[in-house]
Amino acid sequence: MPTAFPSSGTPSTEPAARASGLTKTYGKGETRVTALDAVSVEFARGRFTAVMGPSGSGKSTLMHCMAGLDPVTSGSARIGGVELSSLNDRRLTELRREKVGFVFQGFNLLSTLTALENILLPLRLAGRRPEAAWLDTVIATVGLAGRLAHRPSQLSGGQQQRVAVARALLARPEIVFADEPTGNLDSRSGAEVLGFLRESVRELGQTVVMVTHDPVAAAHADRVVFLADGRLVDELREPTADAVLDRMLAFEARGRAS
Repeated sequence: MPTAFPSSGTPSTEPAARASGLTKTYGKGETRVTALDAVSVEFARGRFTAVMGPSGSGKSTLMHCMAGLDPVTSGSARIGGVELSSLNDRRLTELRREKVGFVFQGFNLLSTLTALENILLPLRLAGRRPEAAWLDTVIATVGLAGRLAHRPSQLSGGQQQRVAVARALLARPEIVFADEPTGNLDSRSGAEVLGFLRESVRELGQTVVMVTHDPVAAAHADRVVFLADGRLVDELREPTADAVLDRMLAFEARGRAS
């Protein structure tokens, strides 16, 4: 029987995800590397947050720790009211399946399945049936109605990523983590996928956290948080591409000066 995690009864004011003093290190002794250094950040429900920073700043590590894909060294990572470090492997797997959606740069679709079968796969693996009305809503939101019978090889990169977005949304997760979701796409396809993520927040009330290096992509978010050397160093509300780029250039200039 699936584990019962707090969900609909949780007050809406509680963040969808939260890190407190989150530290992640790799290696020991002289080879020890601190990827995250006491990061504290909250991701509000029904909002779109972008995570940015120079290469090696810890942004992907933060996402992996917050999504329960990588254990933290110290500190706290929570999805809703659940502390991830308190869960054994089985319960952690259940929480990821029931509460977290993922969109990766590489799409991660099964080549032998149709678009619809790929969308439905996580629910079927969990032994759950999709709600017909919600499935129709998700498919309409990402604009895939005419491509459901096609296999990934018959779809463009942008269409494949839309399948991945629909798959992430279908289970009504507490939060969707997207790791460079436009990294393998041309600018037009990337803009479409970002529009769909934006629409899922505005129309479906989804919570999205997206790791990106692209100021244009980040400008689709409600808020941008910036990491440098494993620390949270700044944030920007209602970002524009120019404002994000200015912040990134300022961080790089400080890095060269130090």
